[in-house]
Amino acid sequence: MSTEKINLDIHKILTLLPHRYPILLVDRVLELTPHKSIKALKNVSINEPYFQGHFPTRPVMPGVLILEALAQAAALLTFAEEKEPHDPETTLYYFVGIDRARFKRVVEPGDQLILNVNFERYMRGIWKFSARAEVDGAVAAEAELMCTVKNTAADPK
Repeated sequence: MSTEKINLDIHKILTLLPHRYPILLVDRVLELTPHKSIKALKNVSINEPYFQGHFPTRPVMPGVLILEALAQAAALLTFAEEKEPHDPETTLYYFVGIDRARFKRVVEPGDQLILNVNFERYMRGIWKFSARAEVDGAVAAEAELMCTVKNTAADPK
C-alpha cells in the first residue's frame, strides 16, 4: 500500500469524473492518500445556479449538494487508485446509501468547503466512506456514504 500523497487540479479531476457544470462540485484535491483518505476543496461562489432559488434573499448551499460534493470526492479517491484508466463517460459512480447525515453549519457564497473523506471498507461491490465537510474548521455536514461503480458501456440499463 502506497503512502504517497497526491494532489489533483481541475484538469485531472475532469479526466476522472463524468460530472460537468453545473454539477461538478470538486475544484481541487488538496491531498489524497491512496486506499485511505482524500481532502478536497469546493469554492462556493455566488455564481452557483442553485443560489437563484435557495434562497434569493439569503443564499445557502443545499445540504444535498454538500453530500454530492462529498460523494464526488469519494469517487475521486476510488478512481485515482485504479491501475487501468476508466472512461468517465461510461463509468458511473452511484450512491447506494447515506447513513447518519447531519447538517451543522450553513454554507454560504464565499465559503471554502473542505471535503474530508475516509475509506472504511469495500465489500460485495460497495465502497463505504466516512465523510465530513468543513468551513473554517467548523463541521458543516457529515455522513456515512455507500457507493458502487457501474460500467454503462457493458450494461447500459
